[in-house]
Amino acid sequence: MAAVLTVLVLFLAAFLAGFILLVIGAINFDFSNSEIPPGVNQPAKLRIIHIILICTAVVGKILENIGICTQVSFVRYMQGRKALGADPKLFIKDLWFEKVPVRIYQPKAPSASQRRGVMFFHGGGWVFGSLETHEKLCRFIARESESVVVSVGYRLAPEHRYPAAYEDCLNATRHFLQHLEHYGVDPARVTVCGDSAGGNLAAAVSQTLAGSSDLPRLRAQILIYPGLQALDFNLPSYHQNRGVPLLFRERAAFYMLQYLNGNATKLEEVLEGSHIPVDIKLNYRKWVSPDNIPEEFKVRGYKPRVLFDCTTEVFEKVKRFCEPTLCPLLAEDTIIQKLPESFILTCEYDVLRDDGLLYKKRLEDNGVRVTWYHLEDGFHGIINSFNSDWLSFPAGKRGLDNMV
Repeated sequence: MAAVLTVLVLFLAAFLAGFILLVIGAINFDFSNSEIPPGVNQPAKLRIIHIILICTAVVGKILENIGICTQVSFVRYMQGRKALGADPKLFIKDLWFEKVPVRIYQPKAPSASQRRGVMFFHGGGWVFGSLETHEKLCRFIARESESVVVSVGYRLAPEHRYPAAYEDCLNATRHFLQHLEHYGVDPARVTVCGDSAGGNLAAAVSQTLAGSSDLPRLRAQILIYPGLQALDFNLPSYHQNRGVPLLFRERAAFYMLQYLNGNATKLEEVLEGSHIPVDIKLNYRKWVSPDNIPEEFKVRGYKPRVLFDCTTEVFEKVKRFCEPTLCPLLAEDTIIQKLPESFILTCEYDVLRDDGLLYKKRLEDNGVRVTWYHLEDGFHGIINSFNSDWLSFPAGKRGLDNMV
């Protein structure tokens, strides 16, 4: 018995020592590879969140190396493990729309008229995120806007590649639009909404449905720091914020490749811009170009880069980056002109900031009404922190209130 206890104590001591080394390593990695800009309020909180994410990823990698589970599955588990109880103001139910899992939030209070409807697509780089990770956010939207919110649990990469996530979101939205009366929703007041990768999916779904004559027309699209293109990862915001948590420039390209191909081969070519032929880049330059970014967003040390050409072999791997259902910023004007009123939220310290700015310009140039809200002290992912107890950021709540 004593021998067993000795072994157990030694094991626990070794585990504790390993965990301490892990935390120290994570802190060192965070300080050496990340940058917290002086314009971010409460930088220590952002540093802590980033360290927690790094530790989770490292533990996941250790578990993968010893054969317990994959790193991706561990991170997903840790992100979604906090379950919430019943909500006194909402009916919440898990359903299936066209073989797609959804969670529907309906206000309990009686309504004299039909309610608004919101289709919500969560963020997470098409690799992470779930119905659970955005549960607090969807509850808040449903309560504060008195809307019926449908959160979509679309298939994730790398197990399910493009266009799986887009197809799930589109099919779930079509189903909802066909059965609005069942949920007491006004056909004239249905909105699509999403953050980050979910903003990409909301934009793509909105474009697809813009030309549909057999369904109610969408009332609006709400895009929260959306990623909308993969032609140019060297726009001003990508350079200015390349090391700002919670989304590094390299990770943004990595996630896009995971969604497209299920792997990150050709990552270096994508980052340097040698993945798309020059003639195609020039063709889209009217829409994807630093020239279309307002000058005030270039003052933090941006330097223009020369255009790189690419080989046929590289382009073959990523040519679907030119499809609007993957990169909505590349849709033709005839589609853009049909889009509903739009709300776009951007953050100053976010690599995806310029995607939102470029789409704002495209919409406005084509006569679409845009409400733009910019968080000058915001960073990528801040909206999800609006109710994270002591790790909350006032800017996140401010952005969410404006969206609602």
